[in-house]
Amino acid sequence: MSPAQSRAARGLLGWSEADLAAKVGLDAQLVHDFEGGYGDPPSGQIEALRSALCAAGAVFTDAPTQGVHLADRPNPDEGTRPDALTTENDR
Repeated sequence: MSPAQSRAARGLLGWSEADLAAKVGLDAQLVHDFEGGYGDPPSGQIEALRSALCAAGAVFTDAPTQGVHLADRPNPDEGTRPDALTTENDR
């Protein structure tokens, strides 16, 4: 995962640097530095960030060009349809 892919995935998910860092128990400064191209964090930390983004639905591509998109979610939960509302599901 490149720094640009990390920034893009966070943007698609609506996460801040602190949100991503908290998901994996790392400091937000590490995310900031990685995405800014500063330093060289251990590959295990980058993989932890990537795993958290993937678990939330980010899909990374490398060929033919690097990119990221959100996975298609089959049958998203649309809630209760108006014609199915009852006092039982009002709780």
